[in-house]
Amino acid sequence: MMAMFRSFVSGTQQKHSVGAAAAPGDSIESQYSCPICLEVYHKPVRIGSCGHTFCGECLQPCLQVPSPLCPLCRMPFDSKKVDKSSSMEKQLSSYKAPCRGCCKKVTLVKMRSHISSCTKVQEQMANCPKFVPIVPTSQPIPSNIPNRSTFVCPYCGARHLDQLELLKHCMDNHRNDPNKVDYSIDEEAALQAALALSLSEN
Repeated sequence: MMAMFRSFVSGTQQKHSVGAAAAPGDSIESQYSCPICLEVYHKPVRIGSCGHTFCGECLQPCLQVPSPLCPLCRMPFDSKKVDKSSSMEKQLSSYKAPCRGCCKKVTLVKMRSHISSCTKVQEQMANCPKFVPIVPTSQPIPSNIPNRSTFVCPYCGARHLDQLELLKHCMDNHRNDPNKVDYSIDEEAALQAALALSLSEN
């Protein structure tokens, strides 16, 4: 809800890497926002291999899988090389930004707690538009839209599994499956096969 409100009110493009040049009109708050939750970093951590920073809690689901991928650039990384971002924490303590509700200047490290108690922000959120389809439809509004970063089970073809779900699915359903799975499939060939299958289904 806060992320929807944030994008509605600010309308600014988020900057996701430390040291990225600020575009004119970007707020200081948006330059120090997590690309997952779109809020000011909370207990920031940095992936060693690609340098992307996230809230520690936001990155946790990625660390639960055997071969984690950066949620931003999809580069594989070693979960042991994810460290607390002390430099980001110092910056969050150093900079102030105006609250998007009451305009009070607040240090970035305290912005989340301020916004959660700011009556002006709460009023604005209450007036935030609700989701309405652009074209009227008799079909129900989907409540669970599949994640685009999903996988198909290589054993049975079950679809729309994220990394954790695929791992759990394979462990629960195919742990003792005698069939071997070829993981060395050429990505381009797999993409072409998926496109052909998709076209044949339609």
